[in-house]
Amino acid sequence: MRIGVLTGGGDCPGLNAVIRAVVRKGVATYGHEFVGFRDGWKGPLEGLSRPLGIADVRGILPRGGTILGSSRTNPFKIENGVERIKDNLAEQGVDALIAIGGEDTLGVATKLYELGVQVVGVPKTIDNDLGATDYTFGFDTAVNIAMEAIDRLHTTAESHHRTLVVEVMGRHAGWIALHAGLAGGANVILLPERQFDVDQVAGYVEKRFQHQYAPIVVVAEGAQPLDGQMVLANQELDSFGHVRLGGIGQWLAEQLEAKTGKEARTVVLGHIQRGGTPTAFDRVLATRLGLQAIDAVNDGDWGKMVAMQSTDIVRVPLADATRELKTVPLERYAEAEVFFGS
Repeated sequence: MRIGVLTGGGDCPGLNAVIRAVVRKGVATYGHEFVGFRDGWKGPLEGLSRPLGIADVRGILPRGGTILGSSRTNPFKIENGVERIKDNLAEQGVDALIAIGGEDTLGVATKLYELGVQVVGVPKTIDNDLGATDYTFGFDTAVNIAMEAIDRLHTTAESHHRTLVVEVMGRHAGWIALHAGLAGGANVILLPERQFDVDQVAGYVEKRFQHQYAPIVVVAEGAQPLDGQMVLANQELDSFGHVRLGGIGQWLAEQLEAKTGKEARTVVLGHIQRGGTPTAFDRVLATRLGLQAIDAVNDGDWGKMVAMQSTDIVRVPLADATRELKTVPLERYAEAEVFFGS
Protein backbone atom coordinates (compact mmCIF):
# COMPACT_ATOMS: atom_id res chain seq x y z
CA MET A 1 0.00 0.00 0.00
CA ARG A 2 0.90 3.65 -0.35
CA ILE A 3 0.09 5.31 2.96
CA GLY A 4 -0.19 8.99 3.81
CA VAL A 5 0.88 10.33 7.21
CA LEU A 6 -0.07 13.70 8.68
CA THR A 7 0.24 15.57 11.98
CA GLY A 8 -2.43 18.14 12.82
CA GLY A 9 -3.32 20.64 15.55
CA GLY A 10 -0.86 21.93 18.12
CA ASP A 11 2.61 20.42 17.92
CA CYS A 12 3.98 18.39 20.81
CA PRO A 13 7.00 16.27 21.70
CA GLY A 14 6.70 12.71 20.42
CA LEU A 15 5.17 13.36 17.00
CA ASN A 16 8.42 12.51 15.24
CA ALA A 17 8.73 9.29 17.25
CA VAL A 18 5.35 8.15 15.89
CA ILE A 19 6.31 9.02 12.31
CA ARG A 20 9.59 7.14 12.72
CA ALA A 21 7.93 4.00 14.10
CA VAL A 22 5.24 3.97 11.42
CA VAL A 23 7.72 4.28 8.58
CA ARG A 24 10.40 1.96 9.96
CA LYS A 25 8.00 -0.92 10.59
CA GLY A 26 5.82 -0.16 7.58
CA VAL A 27 8.72 -0.37 5.17
CA ALA A 28 10.88 -3.03 6.82
CA THR A 29 8.14 -5.43 7.92
CA TYR A 30 5.30 -4.88 5.49
CA GLY A 31 6.94 -3.33 2.42
CA HIS A 32 4.57 -0.37 2.31
CA GLU A 33 5.38 3.00 0.77
CA PHE A 34 4.79 6.29 2.58
CA VAL A 35 4.09 9.90 1.71
CA GLY A 36 4.12 12.66 4.30
CA PHE A 37 1.40 15.28 4.01
CA ARG A 38 2.52 18.71 5.13
CA ASP A 39 0.83 20.95 7.69
CA GLY A 40 -2.01 18.81 8.97
CA TRP A 41 -5.18 18.54 6.92
CA LYS A 42 -3.89 21.33 4.69
CA GLY A 43 -1.58 18.74 3.10
CA PRO A 44 -4.16 16.37 1.58
CA LEU A 45 -6.49 19.33 1.01
CA GLU A 46 -3.97 21.11 -1.22
CA GLY A 47 -1.85 18.16 -2.32
CA LEU A 48 1.18 19.28 -0.31
CA SER A 49 3.38 16.26 0.30
CA ARG A 50 6.95 15.03 0.64
CA PRO A 51 8.66 11.63 0.39
CA LEU A 52 8.78 9.65 3.61
CA GLY A 53 11.21 6.76 3.63
CA ILE A 54 13.51 5.21 6.22
CA ALA A 55 16.29 7.67 5.40
CA ASP A 56 13.89 10.55 6.10
CA VAL A 57 13.10 9.39 9.63
CA ARG A 58 16.59 8.60 10.86
CA GLY A 59 17.66 10.71 13.83
CA ILE A 60 14.25 12.24 14.51
CA LEU A 61 13.34 10.23 17.64
CA PRO A 62 14.56 12.88 20.16
CA ARG A 63 13.35 15.88 18.14
CA GLY A 64 10.36 17.90 19.33
CA GLY A 65 7.76 19.29 16.96
CA THR A 66 7.05 17.49 13.70
CA ILE A 67 9.07 17.13 10.51
CA LEU A 68 5.78 17.23 8.58
CA GLY A 69 4.60 20.55 9.98
CA SER A 70 1.15 21.17 11.42
CA SER A 71 -1.86 23.46 11.20
CA ARG A 72 -5.40 23.82 12.51
CA THR A 73 -6.97 23.48 9.07
CA ASN A 74 -10.54 22.17 9.08
CA PRO A 75 -11.49 20.79 5.64
CA PHE A 76 -15.16 20.75 6.63
CA LYS A 77 -15.08 24.55 6.84
CA ILE A 78 -13.71 24.83 3.29
CA GLU A 79 -15.85 24.59 0.17
CA ASN A 80 -15.56 21.13 -1.42
CA GLY A 81 -12.93 20.28 1.19
CA VAL A 82 -13.77 16.58 1.42
CA GLU A 83 -13.91 16.15 -2.35
CA ARG A 84 -10.56 17.90 -2.72
CA ILE A 85 -8.98 15.56 -0.17
CA LYS A 86 -10.36 12.47 -1.90
CA ASP A 87 -9.21 13.75 -5.30
CA ASN A 88 -5.68 14.51 -4.05
CA LEU A 89 -5.37 11.13 -2.35
CA ALA A 90 -6.42 9.41 -5.58
CA GLU A 91 -4.09 11.56 -7.69
CA GLN A 92 -1.11 10.68 -5.47
CA GLY A 93 -2.08 7.01 -5.32
CA VAL A 94 -2.61 7.06 -1.55
CA ASP A 95 -4.63 4.09 -0.29
CA ALA A 96 -4.94 5.06 3.37
CA LEU A 97 -4.13 7.76 5.92
CA ILE A 98 -2.59 7.74 9.38
CA ALA A 99 -3.76 10.89 11.17
CA ILE A 100 -1.79 11.87 14.26
CA GLY A 101 -3.56 14.50 16.32
CA GLY A 102 -5.90 15.53 19.09
CA GLU A 103 -9.61 16.24 19.41
CA ASP A 104 -9.93 18.38 16.28
CA THR A 105 -7.63 16.42 13.97
CA LEU A 106 -9.17 13.08 14.92
CA GLY A 107 -12.66 14.59 14.75
CA VAL A 108 -11.99 15.31 11.07
CA ALA A 109 -10.58 11.79 10.65
CA THR A 110 -13.76 10.34 12.14
CA LYS A 111 -15.96 12.22 9.68
CA LEU A 112 -13.74 11.32 6.72
CA TYR A 113 -13.89 7.64 7.67
CA GLU A 114 -17.68 7.86 7.71
CA LEU A 115 -17.44 9.32 4.19
CA GLY A 116 -15.32 6.46 2.87
CA VAL A 117 -11.71 7.47 3.54
CA GLN A 118 -9.54 4.66 4.91
CA VAL A 119 -7.99 6.16 8.03
CA VAL A 120 -6.36 5.16 11.33
CA GLY A 121 -5.81 7.63 14.16
CA VAL A 122 -3.03 8.15 16.72
CA PRO A 123 -3.84 10.23 19.85
CA LYS A 124 -1.65 13.27 20.43
CA THR A 125 -2.24 16.13 22.83
CA ILE A 126 -0.35 17.66 25.71
CA ASP A 127 -3.74 18.18 27.39
CA ASN A 128 -4.36 14.41 27.84
CA ASP A 129 -8.07 15.05 27.20
CA LEU A 130 -8.86 12.46 24.51
CA GLY A 131 -11.33 9.76 25.47
CA ALA A 132 -10.68 6.00 25.22
CA THR A 133 -6.97 6.31 26.05
CA ASP A 134 -5.37 6.57 29.49
CA TYR A 135 -2.55 8.79 28.25
CA THR A 136 -1.65 10.74 25.14
CA PHE A 137 1.98 11.29 24.23
CA GLY A 138 3.19 14.84 24.79
CA PHE A 139 1.41 15.08 28.13
CA ASP A 140 4.26 13.70 30.22
CA THR A 141 6.75 16.08 28.62
CA ALA A 142 4.49 19.10 29.16
CA VAL A 143 3.99 18.16 32.82
CA ASN A 144 7.73 17.75 33.38
CA ILE A 145 8.45 21.14 31.79
CA ALA A 146 5.82 22.80 33.98
CA MET A 147 7.06 20.96 37.08
CA GLU A 148 10.64 22.11 36.50
CA ALA A 149 9.42 25.70 36.12
CA ILE A 150 7.48 25.45 39.39
CA ASP A 151 10.54 24.02 41.14
CA ARG A 152 12.56 27.04 40.04
CA LEU A 153 9.83 29.50 40.96
CA HIS A 154 9.68 28.27 44.56
CA THR A 155 13.13 29.67 45.25
CA THR A 156 12.52 33.12 43.78
CA ALA A 157 9.11 33.34 45.46
CA GLU A 158 10.74 32.60 48.84
CA SER A 159 13.50 35.13 48.24
CA HIS A 160 11.09 37.98 47.56
CA HIS A 161 8.15 36.91 49.78
CA ARG A 162 5.72 37.18 46.90
CA THR A 163 2.93 35.10 45.41
CA LEU A 164 3.72 33.55 42.04
CA VAL A 165 0.84 32.54 39.78
CA VAL A 166 1.84 29.99 37.13
CA GLU A 167 -0.52 29.79 34.15
CA VAL A 168 -0.35 26.50 32.25
CA MET A 169 -2.21 25.18 29.22
CA GLY A 170 -5.57 23.47 29.56
CA ARG A 171 -8.65 24.85 27.80
CA HIS A 172 -11.34 22.52 29.12
CA ALA A 173 -9.30 19.89 30.97
CA GLY A 174 -6.91 20.55 33.84
CA TRP A 175 -4.67 17.49 33.63
CA ILE A 176 -1.46 19.51 33.16
CA ALA A 177 -2.30 21.85 36.04
CA LEU A 178 -3.21 18.94 38.33
CA HIS A 179 -0.15 16.80 37.64
CA ALA A 180 2.36 19.65 37.45
CA GLY A 181 0.89 21.29 40.53
CA LEU A 182 1.05 18.10 42.57
CA ALA A 183 4.54 17.21 41.35
CA GLY A 184 5.81 20.75 41.91
CA GLY A 185 4.32 21.21 45.37
CA ALA A 186 1.95 24.04 44.41
CA ASN A 187 -0.14 25.48 47.22
CA VAL A 188 -3.25 26.02 45.12
CA ILE A 189 -4.30 24.37 41.84
CA LEU A 190 -7.17 25.77 39.76
CA LEU A 191 -8.80 23.76 36.95
CA PRO A 192 -11.42 24.38 34.25
CA GLU A 193 -13.50 21.54 35.72
CA ARG A 194 -14.49 23.54 38.81
CA GLN A 195 -15.01 27.27 39.20
CA PHE A 196 -12.97 28.85 41.98
CA ASP A 197 -13.70 31.37 44.70
CA VAL A 198 -11.10 34.16 44.58
CA ASP A 199 -11.60 34.93 48.28
CA GLN A 200 -10.93 31.29 49.14
CA VAL A 201 -7.75 31.32 47.04
CA ALA A 202 -6.67 34.52 48.81
CA GLY A 203 -7.24 32.71 52.13
CA TYR A 204 -4.98 29.87 51.04
CA VAL A 205 -2.32 32.40 50.04
CA GLU A 206 -2.48 34.21 53.38
CA LYS A 207 -2.29 30.91 55.26
CA ARG A 208 0.85 29.98 53.34
CA PHE A 209 2.47 33.29 54.25
CA GLN A 210 1.61 32.67 57.92
CA HIS A 211 3.78 29.56 57.73
CA GLN A 212 6.66 31.80 56.54
CA TYR A 213 6.57 30.35 53.05
CA ALA A 214 5.69 31.98 49.75
CA PRO A 215 2.75 30.49 47.81
CA ILE A 216 2.75 29.07 44.29
CA VAL A 217 -0.64 29.07 42.56
CA VAL A 218 -1.02 26.94 39.42
CA VAL A 219 -3.94 27.87 37.19
CA ALA A 220 -5.04 26.30 33.91
CA GLU A 221 -5.72 28.81 31.14
CA GLY A 222 -9.38 27.75 31.01
CA ALA A 223 -10.09 28.07 34.75
CA GLN A 224 -12.93 30.42 35.69
CA PRO A 225 -13.91 32.28 38.87
CA LEU A 226 -17.35 31.76 40.42
CA ASP A 227 -20.05 33.48 38.37
CA GLY A 228 -17.30 34.75 36.12
CA GLN A 229 -16.39 34.32 32.50
CA MET A 230 -13.45 32.69 30.82
CA VAL A 231 -10.64 35.19 30.34
CA LEU A 232 -9.91 35.58 26.64
CA ALA A 233 -6.97 37.00 24.71
CA ASN A 234 -9.47 38.13 22.05
CA GLN A 235 -12.84 37.18 20.62
CA GLU A 236 -11.54 35.58 17.42
CA LEU A 237 -12.38 31.93 16.68
CA ASP A 238 -10.17 29.41 14.90
CA SER A 239 -11.47 27.07 12.19
CA PHE A 240 -12.70 24.62 14.83
CA GLY A 241 -14.63 27.31 16.72
CA HIS A 242 -12.19 27.71 19.63
CA VAL A 243 -11.55 31.09 21.23
CA ARG A 244 -8.00 32.09 22.07
CA LEU A 245 -7.51 31.93 25.82
CA GLY A 246 -5.04 33.95 27.83
CA GLY A 247 -4.90 36.27 30.79
CA ILE A 248 -6.42 34.34 33.70
CA GLY A 249 -3.03 34.23 35.44
CA GLN A 250 -2.54 38.00 35.28
CA TRP A 251 -6.14 38.63 36.34
CA LEU A 252 -5.75 36.30 39.32
CA ALA A 253 -2.42 37.82 40.39
CA GLU A 254 -3.97 41.28 40.43
CA GLN A 255 -6.90 40.01 42.51
CA LEU A 256 -4.65 38.24 45.00
CA GLU A 257 -2.36 41.24 45.43
CA ALA A 258 -5.34 43.50 46.11
CA LYS A 259 -6.90 41.07 48.61
CA THR A 260 -3.75 40.03 50.51
CA GLY A 261 -1.57 43.11 50.27
CA LYS A 262 1.31 40.88 49.20
CA GLU A 263 3.08 41.34 45.88
CA ALA A 264 1.95 38.83 43.23
CA ARG A 265 3.54 38.08 39.88
CA THR A 266 2.47 35.93 36.92
CA VAL A 267 4.44 33.43 34.86
CA VAL A 268 2.75 32.21 31.68
CA LEU A 269 4.46 29.07 30.42
CA GLY A 270 2.53 29.01 27.15
CA HIS A 271 4.18 27.25 24.22
CA ILE A 272 7.26 26.38 26.27
CA GLN A 273 5.18 23.40 27.40
CA ARG A 274 4.93 22.16 23.81
CA GLY A 275 8.56 22.48 22.84
CA GLY A 276 11.79 20.58 23.08
CA THR A 277 12.77 16.96 23.30
CA PRO A 278 10.24 14.39 24.58
CA THR A 279 10.68 12.53 27.85
CA ALA A 280 11.53 8.83 27.84
CA PHE A 281 7.90 7.99 28.69
CA ASP A 282 6.60 9.95 25.69
CA ARG A 283 9.24 8.50 23.34
CA VAL A 284 8.28 4.96 24.30
CA LEU A 285 4.52 5.63 24.22
CA ALA A 286 4.71 7.40 20.85
CA THR A 287 6.83 4.60 19.41
CA ARG A 288 4.44 1.88 20.62
CA LEU A 289 1.44 3.78 19.24
CA GLY A 290 3.17 4.19 15.88
CA LEU A 291 3.99 0.47 15.67
CA GLN A 292 0.41 -0.49 16.46
CA ALA A 293 -0.98 2.10 14.03
CA ILE A 294 0.84 0.57 11.08
CA ASP A 295 -0.36 -2.87 12.20
CA ALA A 296 -3.94 -1.60 12.10
CA VAL A 297 -3.41 -0.20 8.60
CA ASN A 298 -1.87 -3.43 7.40
CA ASP A 299 -4.88 -5.31 8.82
CA GLY A 300 -7.30 -2.94 7.08
CA ASP A 301 -8.84 -2.07 10.46
CA TRP A 302 -10.12 1.35 9.40
CA GLY A 303 -11.87 3.92 11.55
CA LYS A 304 -9.85 2.95 14.61
CA MET A 305 -7.54 4.82 16.93
CA VAL A 306 -4.68 3.12 18.73
CA ALA A 307 -4.90 3.80 22.47
CA MET A 308 -3.11 3.12 25.73
CA GLN A 309 -5.27 1.27 28.25
CA SER A 310 -3.45 0.17 31.37
CA THR A 311 -0.08 -0.82 29.88
CA ASP A 312 -1.52 -2.26 26.66
CA ILE A 313 -1.90 -0.62 23.26
CA VAL A 314 -5.37 -1.43 21.91
CA ARG A 315 -7.61 -0.34 19.04
CA VAL A 316 -10.78 1.63 19.71
CA PRO A 317 -13.31 3.26 17.35
CA LEU A 318 -12.31 6.78 16.41
CA ALA A 319 -15.80 7.92 17.37
CA ASP A 320 -15.24 6.75 20.96
CA ALA A 321 -12.07 8.82 21.24
CA THR A 322 -13.69 12.04 20.03
CA ARG A 323 -17.22 11.72 21.45
CA GLU A 324 -16.44 13.69 24.62
CA LEU A 325 -13.42 15.21 26.32
CA LYS A 326 -11.73 13.35 29.15
CA THR A 327 -11.75 15.84 32.01
CA VAL A 328 -10.33 15.62 35.54
CA PRO A 329 -12.75 13.79 37.90
CA LEU A 330 -13.60 15.86 40.96
CA GLU A 331 -12.40 13.07 43.24
CA ARG A 332 -8.93 13.42 41.68
CA TYR A 333 -9.06 17.15 42.35
CA ALA A 334 -10.09 16.46 45.97
CA GLU A 335 -6.83 14.54 46.46
CA ALA A 336 -4.85 17.70 45.65
CA GLU A 337 -6.95 19.96 47.91
CA VAL A 338 -5.32 18.41 50.97
CA PHE A 339 -2.23 20.49 50.22
CA PHE A 340 -3.95 23.84 49.53
CA GLY A 341 -2.68 26.62 51.76
CA SER A 342 -0.37 24.35 53.73
